[in-house]
Amino acid sequence: MSSVSTRRRQRLPTLFEVLNRRTLPPVDLFAFYVFMRDQQRSVDYLDFWLDVAQHMSLCRHYVRQLRRSVLVATPDLEKEASKRSSQVLEAFKLQQHSEIANGEEQESKRVSMILRSESSGSDPKVVARRNSALMNLERQKYNGEMEKMKNLHEEDEPTVDSPLAQVNSSTVTRAHIRESAYKIMVSYFVSGAECELALPLSIIRGITTAIEVDGRDDPEVFDEAKDYVFQAMEREAFPAFLAHKALGNLVPAGAFLRLFIGLFSLFAAFWVAFILIFLDWKPKTTRLWLILPFSLGIYGCLSYQYELDPLIVFAGYSELNFMKFMRLEEPYVKSLLIRRAIWVMCLVVLLVTGLCVLFGLVPGKRL
Repeated sequence: MSSVSTRRRQRLPTLFEVLNRRTLPPVDLFAFYVFMRDQQRSVDYLDFWLDVAQHMSLCRHYVRQLRRSVLVATPDLEKEASKRSSQVLEAFKLQQHSEIANGEEQESKRVSMILRSESSGSDPKVVARRNSALMNLERQKYNGEMEKMKNLHEEDEPTVDSPLAQVNSSTVTRAHIRESAYKIMVSYFVSGAECELALPLSIIRGITTAIEVDGRDDPEVFDEAKDYVFQAMEREAFPAFLAHKALGNLVPAGAFLRLFIGLFSLFAAFWVAFILIFLDWKPKTTRLWLILPFSLGIYGCLSYQYELDPLIVFAGYSELNFMKFMRLEEPYVKSLLIRRAIWVMCLVVLLVTGLCVLFGLVPGKRL
């Protein structure tokens, strides 16, 4: 992810940017995963998206191996590819990285084409078509190499639970790809599965037929389900995620804790204030101590109302889980939270001042 593009983004991030790890805390992929798991209760959708992304990475590694084998068999193509790689590296030093939203979809289609042609058999004509497709892929990849070069390491870096973490990139076989595709189908599309997704029946049947009957394992098999899941998260979960993380910095449990402390403090403040009034407590300046419980009470109640703790924002943190915090690193979100924190603090000062003046000026009368 480019730190320059992050600093220049004077807006809230999109779901596509979050899923592709182009954002920083508190609106990064990890925070979105925790939100989907703990608050939205629909983490299976995000798990499916991540599993398909890992499947795509596995297929990409396999296709690279096929391309290397073609380059070894055709030295002229290898020299041409080496020359183009040098040109890309030189141009990369002079031109900034730019992301294209549909680039991954185009690459998925190209990888799927290679995998389908590779699985057709070892017939000489099929092999010739496969080699031709690989050469075309090599040429097409040059146009997009400049945009993707900076992301290759991040996108292909295997996670702990990913298939790539257990399979060396130099030994990826077609069996690994088939196993990955079958595992995704069994985990999310088989009736009664632990992580079964609520998708239209036509999509589920299309995937199971493509894998079990047609023997397909290319990434394109999951494209329709991936688009449906993306739209569902974008429509339902993501707006709530931004509301919680970009406009506030508290989780529900933390907000309720502040509400409890705030109500208790307000009760204590009003109780002590009326005692001082009806006992005509002297000296009258004693009532100035009411500023403490009133401040704590109003601060807690407003923190609950806005789901935002101003002091934690000023310290540069946001609540990830109850009493577990992460730093504010996304520049636009951080500035937005600071502005909201200043607004909340102004309200606290205004309300506390009004209550203290009111109870401080009321004449005492002993009952």
